[in-house]
Amino acid sequence: MKKLMLTFAIAMAFAPAVAGDAPSAAKAVSPTSAKSLPMPAYGKDKPIPTPQIVKKTLANGMTVWVVPRQGLPRVDFVLAVRGAGYAADDKAHPGFASILAGMLNEGSAKRDSRAIAEAAQGMGGSVAAGPAADGIVVSANALASHAGEMMSLLAEVTRTPSFPDREVELAKANALQALRVSETTPRFRAERAISQAVYGAHPYGHTDPTAEAINSVSRDLLRAEHAKRFRPDRALLVVTGRVKEAEAMKLAQAAFGDWKAQGQAVADVAPVPANAKPARILLPRAGSVQSTIRIGGPGIAASAADQVPLRLASTILGGGFSSRVNINLREEKGYTYGASAGARMSRAGGAIVGGADVRNEVTGAALNEYFKEYKRIGSEAVPADEMSMNKRYVAGGYLIGNQLQRSVATTLAQNWLVGLPPEFLGQYVPLIEKVTPQQVREVSAKYFAPEKQSIVVVGDPAAVGEQLKQFGEFTVSDK
Repeated sequence: MKKLMLTFAIAMAFAPAVAGDAPSAAKAVSPTSAKSLPMPAYGKDKPIPTPQIVKKTLANGMTVWVVPRQGLPRVDFVLAVRGAGYAADDKAHPGFASILAGMLNEGSAKRDSRAIAEAAQGMGGSVAAGPAADGIVVSANALASHAGEMMSLLAEVTRTPSFPDREVELAKANALQALRVSETTPRFRAERAISQAVYGAHPYGHTDPTAEAINSVSRDLLRAEHAKRFRPDRALLVVTGRVKEAEAMKLAQAAFGDWKAQGQAVADVAPVPANAKPARILLPRAGSVQSTIRIGGPGIAASAADQVPLRLASTILGGGFSSRVNINLREEKGYTYGASAGARMSRAGGAIVGGADVRNEVTGAALNEYFKEYKRIGSEAVPADEMSMNKRYVAGGYLIGNQLQRSVATTLAQNWLVGLPPEFLGQYVPLIEKVTPQQVREVSAKYFAPEKQSIVVVGDPAAVGEQLKQFGEFTVSDK
C-alpha cells in the first residue's frame, strides 16, 4: 500500500510539468466540457450495388449465375436445390432433410468420405451441404487454379452420393444423440411447440426430427428421396470469384449439362394458412427456476408486399440489443439476459415469434410487457431518431454481412429459394431507407396484434401456473 501511495504522489507531482499548465490541463479533461462536444457526423451510406450477373439456363433446366469478382484468387460455388428441404419431408419423416444434406459428402460413386475431404483440401477449399425449409444448399470453394476440379467435385457429391451403410448408421446414431440432448433443453421444446402452434399441420411446423423418424431412415430411402428432390430443373448454381464468365459457364456445362431429372418432382409446398387459432401451451419442467416463453402468430412469405416494412418493424421491436423488448425486459425490468421478437419468412409463408428466458416470479409480468410493446408499435408512430438508428443498423449489418464473395453467392441463392429476384441484393438497403413510420405502424398492427399470438411456456407449473391464468386456459403437454 505504501508503494502504491508513493507512486501516486510522484505522478501527481510531475503532472503539471508533463501536461503543461495545470488549469488548462484540468479544463481539457473536464467532464462538463467533454459532454458538450458533439458526436461526429455519420458517414454517408454505401448501398450494395446489384452485381453484374451473367445468367444462363442449361438445356436440362438448371439455372447458372456467374458473378465475377476481383480479389483473392478464390472461387466460390453455391448450389441451391428448391423443394429438397424440410418442407418436402413427409409426416413420417420430419427433419429428414437434415440427414439427407449431411450425407451428400459422406461418399460418392467414385470416392469415400475421406477421399472427398482430402480432394477438397488439396484444392485449398471445402464442400458441404445444409438444409433449410425450402431447399438444400451445397457450398464449395477452392483456389481459382482449381476451379474446374472443384466444380467437378461439387457435381459428384450433389449428383451421385452413394449413402454407404456404415455412414448412414453413423449419421443416424449422431442424430439420435443430438435429439436426446436437444429434448433436455427448454429452448428446443419451446421452439418446437410454437412452430406447431403457428403452422399447424403445415410442413414448416414439423421440421424437428423424432426418434422414430431417425430410426426409419435407410440407404434405400435416402436414394429414393435424393432422386426425387435433386433435379436440374429445380437447381440454381451461383459461381463467384476470380473467374471469367465464359470459363465458368463452360465448367458448369461440363459438370452439370448431362444431369437429368428422374421421376416425378416433389410437389410445391402449399401456402401457409394465415388463420391459426391462438393456443396456450404449458410444457412442464419441474423444479426449473426460470421459464422459457415463446409468443408466436402467423406471418408472411419472404416475397410478400409487406416484407420490407415488416423486417424493419421486427428490428425496432426485437431484432437487436437496442430493440424495444430487450431494453424493456432486460435493461429496465431486469427480467432476462435477453429478449427478442420478429418475423421469420420462408417461401410459402412465415411466422412472428418472440421469446426470452425469465425468472419464475416474473413470467406473467414478462408476457404483459411483451404485449405492451406489441400494442405500442402497432398504435404509435416510431420517432424519427429511432427510425434512423434502426435503418442504419439494418443497412450496416447487411453491408458487412455481404462483403465476402461467399456471402454474396449465399445471399443470392437463399433469396432465390424463397422467391426473391437477384436484384433484391442491391435493392434491400434502399427499400429499407424508404420505409415510413406509418408503414411500420400499419404492418405492426397487422402482424404483432396480441390477440393473434399463441403462447408457449416451458416451466414449473407450481411456480408459474397461477400467473398464466390471466392469459387464458393453458393446455399442459409433455411433448
